[in-house]
Amino acid sequence: MPQFDPAVWLPQLIWLAIAFAALYLLMSRVALPRISDVLEEREHKINDSLRKAENLREEAETAAASYERMMADARAKAQAAVREVREKAAEEAAEHHAELSDKLAEEIAVGEARIAEERARAVAGVRDMAVEVAEAAAARLVGEAVDAKKVTAAVDTAIKGGG
Repeated sequence: MPQFDPAVWLPQLIWLAIAFAALYLLMSRVALPRISDVLEEREHKINDSLRKAENLREEAETAAASYERMMADARAKAQAAVREVREKAAEEAAEHHAELSDKLAEEIAVGEARIAEERARAVAGVRDMAVEVAEAAAARLVGEAVDAKKVTAAVDTAIKGGG
């Protein structure tokens, strides 16, 4: 192998140094600055994207907080509306109940008055019948007509509980 021949080492070392210097200059002057520019541009884009993402996150948090406030306000308004409707319904129910109570009280009073009238009529009818029966019974027992006023007074005394 010619690489291992010590007589050709010096020209190989010189060509190695020349190739190394040329590649070093080519890399340091052309390739590395382009790579550095690409990396800086990439870093700049990443930083811009991070700033935009941070701004969007802050906007999203602000929007979420605003949404939560709106929802809380809406819930409070809904609860107030429900409370108002309940109170109004309770007032209407109380008014309706009071009207029904008054109407029922009137109907009860009318019914009690009617019952009292009917009772008075019934008692009067029973009294009249009792007077007639007592008068007829007394006339049969005694054998002659009895004074109607005395029989009526006796029946009235018996009805009142006088015995």
